[in-house]
Amino acid sequence: MKAAFYTLGCKVNQYETQIMEQRLKEAGYEIVPPDSFADVYIVNSCTVTAESDRKTRQILRRLKSHNPDAITVLSGCFPQSAVERASKMEEADIIAGTKERAEIVNLIDERLKTGKRIVSVSSYNRHEAFEPMRAESFYGRTRAFVKIEDGCESYCSYCIIPKARGPVRSKPPEDIKTELQGLSEKGYKEAVLVGIDLSSYGKDCGLSLVDALKAACSTDIQRIRLGSLEPNVITEEFVETVIALKKVCPHFHLSLQSGCAATLKRMNRRYTPERYKEAVELLRERIPSCAITTDIIVGFPGETEEEFNESLRFAREIGFSQAHVFPYSKREGTRAAKMPGQISKAEKARRGHIMAEECRKSRAKFLESHVGKTYPVLFEAGENGGFEGFTPDYVPVKVNTEKDLHGKIVDTKITGWNADGCFGTVE
Repeated sequence: MKAAFYTLGCKVNQYETQIMEQRLKEAGYEIVPPDSFADVYIVNSCTVTAESDRKTRQILRRLKSHNPDAITVLSGCFPQSAVERASKMEEADIIAGTKERAEIVNLIDERLKTGKRIVSVSSYNRHEAFEPMRAESFYGRTRAFVKIEDGCESYCSYCIIPKARGPVRSKPPEDIKTELQGLSEKGYKEAVLVGIDLSSYGKDCGLSLVDALKAACSTDIQRIRLGSLEPNVITEEFVETVIALKKVCPHFHLSLQSGCAATLKRMNRRYTPERYKEAVELLRERIPSCAITTDIIVGFPGETEEEFNESLRFAREIGFSQAHVFPYSKREGTRAAKMPGQISKAEKARRGHIMAEECRKSRAKFLESHVGKTYPVLFEAGENGGFEGFTPDYVPVKVNTEKDLHGKIVDTKITGWNADGCFGTVE
């Protein structure tokens, strides 16, 4: 039997797909690419935006066209947050929520035996533990993504994720150590710690993200990189820990969403632009070589031209190493979807273009600052005699060489840059 996966959304979803792939392989399935003929197609869905839901249905139809007799599975955040709407997708033979990952093989077996359509979406409980899971490999990658936290209790007004993921649950430090040590023994040099609300790690068990970092850095993994963080996690203790541990990459993705205090309040974000700036200044003061990346939403309901310009000025002042700019996407079931002052699609696109252009300027300055310097780059496999990898501060670097650099950390001199990243040479 052959099975294929298509993953939408964040790095947490990528990690969870890997876990499901492992379970199917253990059951005797051969994992094939999603554009191949397969007996089972599994779409691990995202539900951050309404566009995500539309894309999920489109992908299910496309995969089914490869083999009309295949079993199609819709799993993940979309059915967990909107089981009734997901159940109406006739393209899916099995509907499984985010809690059903461990049962994926059993659900497929049940479908094979009975031929009946299955809807299996369980609710979350307040005090349940982190689901035991351990990734063993990430095919074709030299960096491993390791989920250490699940759930979110922030309830941003535009976000449906708390409904899709339940309350905060944290992976025990000993389990983090065991998983990372196993990945190190298989040759992985870098691990990226990810979570739905990574900054809330330990909230459920009297720990903090500092405890997770200490556990991760006690293994033989050479680099630890952090996923998306909230600015409030950046404290003196946190920064001192990062400096002392040495393995933590100097790259911090701090979610901004808006540089306007009034907009942040409507978003129900738990910080102000002033607090955000304090976090950035602390990082840059103590770790001068660090990269600060972010996400920015434009066109949030009620955002006036003045508020947008305030956010634009803030982005210019911070000077991000990289920023992902998104037009606000109306998500049914959230408070923001019912807010007055919804912005037109054209206006959101205009503001998005202006914000993205401002962030491209600061990105260019950041990349240019690397030219002439030497950085340790962890290389992935490349094509046509070239290799691609990342510096500790998350700059993509390309080199042309006949040497086999795959999976190696090699000192690389940066000789130039373009919009896609830097390029350099190795000795």
